[in-house]
Amino acid sequence: MEEMSLILQVLTYIFTIVLLIVGIIAGIRIIRLSDKADKVLDELRDKVNSLNGAFNVVNRFSSSIDLVSSKIIGVVTNFIGKVLKKKKEDIDDE
Repeated sequence: MEEMSLILQVLTYIFTIVLLIVGIIAGIRIIRLSDKADKVLDELRDKVNSLNGAFNVVNRFSSSIDLVSSKIIGVVTNFIGKVLKKKKEDIDDE
């Protein structure tokens, strides 16, 4: 019986050592994977930052067009309002 207990203890130690080695290897691989993912994210961040300039140009152009179109619409609206007001005054005068 004592021999069986000794054998089980030895097997437990062996399995524990194997599990510890597998855990260390998995930890090292996870660290390497994390480093690779960090490099990919850095490259992606650089590419996105390079595109920010292009998006800023498009945004400024869009804002300029919006401003110009708002001014044109305002002028046309005022002109139509004045024309309709004159027509209404002419109708009221008659």
